Amino acid sequence: MTKSIKEKISAIVLAGGKSSRMGQDKALLTIGKNTLLARTSLIARDCADRVYVVTPWTGKYQTILPPGCQLVKEQLVLDAQSNTPLIGFTQGLQLVETEWVLLLACDLPRLSSSQVKQWSLALATVLPTEIALLPRQTKGWEPLCGFYRRDCLPLLEAYLAQGGQSFQSWLANYSVRELSVNDRSCLFNCNTPEDWEVIKIQNMKDEEGSN
Repeated sequence: MTKSIKEKISAIVLAGGKSSRMGQDKALLTIGKNTLLARTSLIARDCADRVYVVTPWTGKYQTILPPGCQLVKEQLVLDAQSNTPLIGFTQGLQLVETEWVLLLACDLPRLSSSQVKQWSLALATVLPTEIALLPRQTKGWEPLCGFYRRDCLPLLEAYLAQGGQSFQSWLANYSVRELSVNDRSCLFNCNTPEDWEVIKIQNMKDEEGSN
């Protein structure tokens, strides 16, 4: 990644989920020396000019974030018991000043900064009419691992004002450039204890292979 590309990108890491399927806070699960949240934040810091970590629990995560990452207190809206990722993204996006923002969920244990840096080169191919550069899955876009234009904020705010809650339905209204991903395992989300066991076993194999 050239310096000029990095200067055009801010990053938002979302850490607002309740981890109900995991049964414990997945942001605090540890791989090697880092929690999932710290690991993702390090990737974001390596690939972006500024990093915002959006969460309702700033106190809980304050001590584990790497230097250079700014905690953003996610504000609960309306009478909801919890916000959707779309709302957390909106609140983070309101602080962004760069042309592009890299949005990442905190639970991407197989993602690497080298992959994200390679993806950022494709930003030059995105048309002015396209609001995002995202991987595509069989069920739709992968909204929490890709790039968005900062200028999409008014569109997002208007959608939320109309009661919208879904990334997929919001993105369906606009042109999005597909991000080509060769190794799709990097998009793996760690949502359940079974997912976490898979990650731990793979990590052990990786460590044995490096010894």
